[in-house]
Parts: sequence; C-alpha cells; structure tokens
Amino acid sequence: MKRLILAHGPCDLKAEAKRSPYEALVSAVAHQQLHANAAEAILKRFKALFPGTRFPTPAQVLELDEAALRSCGFSLSKLTSIRDIAAKAASGHIPTRAAAMKLSDEELIERLVEVRGVGRWTVQMLLIFTLGRGDVFPSDDYGVRNGWRVTKKLAEMPKPKKLQAHADKKWKPHRTLAAWYLWRAADASK
Repeated sequence: MKRLILAHGPCDLKAEAKRSPYEALVSAVAHQQLHANAAEAILKRFKALFPGTRFPTPAQVLELDEAALRSCGFSLSKLTSIRDIAAKAASGHIPTRAAAMKLSDEELIERLVEVRGVGRWTVQMLLIFTLGRGDVFPSDDYGVRNGWRVTKKLAEMPKPKKLQAHADKKWKPHRTLAAWYLWRAADASK
C-alpha cells in the first residue's frame, strides 16, 4: 500500500452528500452493463420527464406509465427494477439517507439485496460513494481485483475470497481506502 499511496497521492474520494439511497440505486441500475455515457444519456432523458425536480420521487416514478419510462432507453428488465426500487423506497424498505446512516453496512446489504436488480456489489458502491463509509471492501469488483493483480504482479486475477481475507486482516478499518488505491492501480495500468 505504501507504494500505491506514494504513486497516487492522497485519496480524493468524496461521497455524494445530497444523493439518497433511492437515487443511488436507480442510477446504479441505469448504469448496469452500459458505458457510462450511454447510462448518463438515459438518466438525463429520465429526469427530463419530471421538470422542476432534481430527481423524481418514488411516487412520481410509480405514477408514470411504462411507455414513458421505456422511451428513455430503459430495457424492460431495468424498468422493472426501477419500479421495484421506487415501490420499496415509497414503502420505507429502502431507507432515507438519514435512516441509512444509522444502519450498519451488513444491515443495509441484507435489506437492499432484496430489491430487484440490486446485488451486494451495488450496495457496496452505495455505501462507499453515497454514504461515505470508510471500511467497505468490494472484493468481487473487477477493478479492485485487477489493481491487486497489477500491484502484486500476479499472472492471474486473485480470487475474491482470498483477497477479502487479506483486506480483512491487513486493511481493516480502512478497507475503502485500500479499494480506492487498488482502483487507481488498475486505471494506471491501462
């Protein structure tokens, strides 16, 4: 880690303080399996359906007909996931930002993976980039694994469980920082 810190400087990771878990999950689903530019274009069209708001409320999304959502560019699968996110946010299953801040990482993961289209990795990204949690290590993340492979000059990708065990032993309670530096190492190797 010392070598990575020297190479990449201080961590400039900042959580998106205004973003709610609901908004983060809608955005994450929009980005799944798409280039960032394509996903952002779809999200821009989605937000344009709701003039005068920064981001639509769950109730607004649930009131909108399927054709309007599809016109933004969402696949049927993503549309179904976004409607489930909206319904679970409206019901309180997806907590507000203030409520989420009071829950542990594992409580949030257990709760949010019940939402259609949301897996453990998606919740870990929410924990890091929306809630600013400092001890999250997404060992299944390709960039994190590749960063470790590059840093250690390994011929093969490390197995997530083995990398997670290393992170738990060596980097706890700063595993988010370790992930950030591994992402930088992966980016620098391109």
